[in-house]
Amino acid sequence: MEQLAFFEIPSPCIGICQTDERGYCKGCMRSRDERFGWLNLTNAQKEEVVRLCKDRKRRRAYAAFKQKQQAQQAASAELSQQNQQLNFEDKPADDVDLSDFSLD
Repeated sequence: MEQLAFFEIPSPCIGICQTDERGYCKGCMRSRDERFGWLNLTNAQKEEVVRLCKDRKRRRAYAAFKQKQQAQQAASAELSQQNQQLNFEDKPADDVDLSDFSLD
């Protein structure tokens, strides 16, 4: 049984109407069918679409977070590898030969 709603459920559109590679709107995260059929949906269906959009947005944010985290880990590993190649070890002062050095 559908619950009575006193107010119409507004469209989740935020005015960024571009689709991503999977066919979802980059702004509201609705599919093409969800966008074009919005006015014909019941309130229960609209609530379900809004719930799905929130889930999609959360998954997209998590994927972006994981991608950024992996990029940072790769950059850190590359920097560590470069530091190992440079071999910044402290050398004792008696190993340094300054016999040909002059202040002229």
